[in-house]
Amino acid sequence: MTTQIIDSKNLVYEKPKLLNDLNMHYCPGCSHGAVHRVIAEVLEEMNIAEKAIGIAPVGCAVFAFKYIDIDWQEAAHGRAPALATAINRLLPESMVFTYQGDGDLAAIGTAETIHACNRGENITIVFINNGIYGMTGGQMAPTTLVGMKTATTPYGRDIDLNGYPLNITKLLAELPGTCYVTRQSVHSAGGVRKTKKAIRKAFQNTLDKKGTSVVEVVSTCNSGWKMTPEASNDWMVENMFSEYPLGDLKNR
Repeated sequence: MTTQIIDSKNLVYEKPKLLNDLNMHYCPGCSHGAVHRVIAEVLEEMNIAEKAIGIAPVGCAVFAFKYIDIDWQEAAHGRAPALATAINRLLPESMVFTYQGDGDLAAIGTAETIHACNRGENITIVFINNGIYGMTGGQMAPTTLVGMKTATTPYGRDIDLNGYPLNITKLLAELPGTCYVTRQSVHSAGGVRKTKKAIRKAFQNTLDKKGTSVVEVVSTCNSGWKMTPEASNDWMVENMFSEYPLGDLKNR
């Protein structure tokens, strides 16, 4: 066996120390893993792991506490912003963030999300939007696109029957309590870098007590969409980005 010595000067990329050495339960090609890594990198680079408290509710990210080695609190479905509010008020020097899917944040948790943002609670919300309920079988979510097929809309989302997609991030940007609202993606290396920059800015806002920051990550669910990971990325770019365009919606 030969031992390879890596010159630290030539090291371009390495696994974040906060990212536990566990096999993730996410489906191959899922965007969650990339976002987890970005969060771990940002927490390390900002040296705030000891201050960070993550809130993970029900959904695909329910086991986020297993992968990023910081303090976590589980929340009932949709209640992450309410729990984050309580923790931040009790521990105001902490850096509290939620990690939520679209079914959690934009359906059962709509009230908690809107009112926490309207109050300007000093938290960061990381919002994974893949337009579908991933964990429970691929049902239609509030963010499902018009015409998009799901387990509960096998012929595609029908406006007359199901209504319009809920662009909740655009709505949150209108609320006075939000200081930073942005929409990014991790479908490419460039996208990952922009998402990392956005999460870093959001965390800094929370440390600076500026109010609520929201980082939406437009994501794939290749299992729910019944596509390969590569095809999912292409479909997302071609279809979701027009409904949910990337970029900053608010930067106060």
